[in-house]
Amino acid sequence: MLIANGIHKSYGNLHVLKGVDLEIIQSEIVSIVGSSGAGKSTLLHILGTLDQPDRGQLKMNGVNLLKLKGDELAKFRNEQIGFIFQFHNLLPEFTAQENIQIPGLIRQTSPEKLSQKAGELAEMLGISHRLDHKPSTLSGGEQQRVAVARALINNPAVVFADEPSGNLDSQNAKALHDLFFTLRKELGHSFVIVTHNAELADMADRKVVMQDGLII
Repeated sequence: MLIANGIHKSYGNLHVLKGVDLEIIQSEIVSIVGSSGAGKSTLLHILGTLDQPDRGQLKMNGVNLLKLKGDELAKFRNEQIGFIFQFHNLLPEFTAQENIQIPGLIRQTSPEKLSQKAGELAEMLGISHRLDHKPSTLSGGEQQRVAVARALINNPAVVFADEPSGNLDSQNAKALHDLFFTLRKELGHSFVIVTHNAELADMADRKVVMQDGLII
């Protein structure tokens, strides 16, 4: 489904990724672990097309992602890829429902379909009673579930999560970890998760360990 070959990335004189090969299959949950500076987040951003490698190959479902530019790349990312970040990145002036629907509005999905899909996801995630609330009135766990729903609203092939439970207490972190597996079972998404949480890493179908810019 997603194939990366020979991915290199440098920032100035710092060679962060040194020829990474990785394949993700459909409906797989993969954790990426390693010490700080190993290149985990850099790799995640390249896999998610938020950054470009200096050299290498990256394909998803047969599409060469490194040949997509501008609006074409943005369209592919919006339709095929979801993102979950540690600090939620919710827009404070919008309600939970409006935050969830933003990627769908960019895709120009009809308001009726978006409202229905947002409601279904919110019900599944246990936040249907909070949809009219703004982020400042939600708990950390609720905010992260809104972010998960937003990542799923366009039914992406793969969801990339960068330390998704890093800003949660242990109870909410465990609930989020369990949620990923429920979503995979019910919706069939693939998840690629960068984490320092050993419990979450070990729960994954496959744990990828990075060290000094390489997968070991």
